[in-house]
Amino acid sequence: MPESLEDEHRRVAGVLSPDLLAEARRLDAADPLAAHLAAFAEAPGVTAYLDGNSLGRPLKDMPEKAARFIRDDWGTRLIRSWDEQWMDLPMRLGDRIAAVTLGAAAGQTVVADSTSVLLYKLMRAAVAARPGRNEIVIEGGNFPTDRFIAAGVAEETGATLRWIEPDAVTGVTADDVAEVVSDRTALVVLSHVDYRSGALADMPSITRAVKDSGAVMLWDLCHSVGVVPMQLDAWGVDMAVGCTYKYLNGGPGSPAFAYLRTEHQGRFAQPIHGWWGAADIFAMGPEYAPVGGIRQLLSGTPPVLSMLAMQGMLDLIADAGMAAVRAKSISLTDFAVRAYDELLAPRGVRLLSPRAASRRGGHVTIGHDAFQEVTQQLWKDGVIPDFRFPDGIRLGLSPLSTSHEETLRGIVAVRDALV
Repeated sequence: MPESLEDEHRRVAGVLSPDLLAEARRLDAADPLAAHLAAFAEAPGVTAYLDGNSLGRPLKDMPEKAARFIRDDWGTRLIRSWDEQWMDLPMRLGDRIAAVTLGAAAGQTVVADSTSVLLYKLMRAAVAARPGRNEIVIEGGNFPTDRFIAAGVAEETGATLRWIEPDAVTGVTADDVAEVVSDRTALVVLSHVDYRSGALADMPSITRAVKDSGAVMLWDLCHSVGVVPMQLDAWGVDMAVGCTYKYLNGGPGSPAFAYLRTEHQGRFAQPIHGWWGAADIFAMGPEYAPVGGIRQLLSGTPPVLSMLAMQGMLDLIADAGMAAVRAKSISLTDFAVRAYDELLAPRGVRLLSPRAASRRGGHVTIGHDAFQEVTQQLWKDGVIPDFRFPDGIRLGLSPLSTSHEETLRGIVAVRDALV
């Protein structure tokens, strides 16, 4: 058994404040979402899982749900399940994600494809919908997929990429965006939460600046959906894409979702003309005729089995409420910053995330030259954070599955690995 935190405090008396453990336990005892911790499957040998921003934990009831799906929905109902429940699942599940996490009305969100494919579809559609404009604006430090696809779309359409280079810790601001958008801008692509630092962008202000310029705003929600509340409809967002395997706990490779504002549907034509986006799926006609509504973003047959796991997590988030999820996230990340100050800063570790909770998403990033080797050792010891090149560890604190004491256990392990 690993050393208890009480023993850890006694062992390093005078170095580690005894207040940290007491504070962690006080926060956990007062946590209104603490009951949700029991909903997640245990991971034998793991003492601290701090990577929920990369892959969320599975719910405890997933084995039975999967068995029931295979036994009944697939195994017994067979192809009849398409007519009975699967045909409209991408739209129904999209509406559920929209209602629970996005602040969006029904009919604007669909689950389909991967994040990469959906980004491509929406980027191409947006550029085509702004003839006479030939620039795509994107942050230089955005996630590689976003940058790579934007570059590919620029090459295909003859557009020019304009790069924003914001502060690496505080992230992109509305002023940064206002400086580069113009009447030549067709599309702006940004992440709501920076995958490196966790910096939280001001979505309403940035969206307003982009739309005032006449350009289309596309948000990547991969690191914010399920942990940061948003109001896509009220904030005037044109389009957005997000994955479901992080804070929505959909499992490895679970499909992404796309949001396309109602006013753009039928005017923005996505470029991959598959049979599921046709007006009559089973007409098998000689030419593609797109359907109206959000189903137009579909191309091929939806990955039904891969949509299973996230449904239970959406129920948990709906039960908790996004405001409470955000409050727990702030509590966890604030506590992580406090523990960093006391345990890690004296050992030369740098804080690579904003200190202000209002400017931070659901993870905290810390930096040290030894962290690549440290991460390898931590994983062997059952402490699972996330390493990001060149020298950052991300502490991904998923609010419904992570406690303050588990957070402290992980940070203590990082400190010990540096000794």
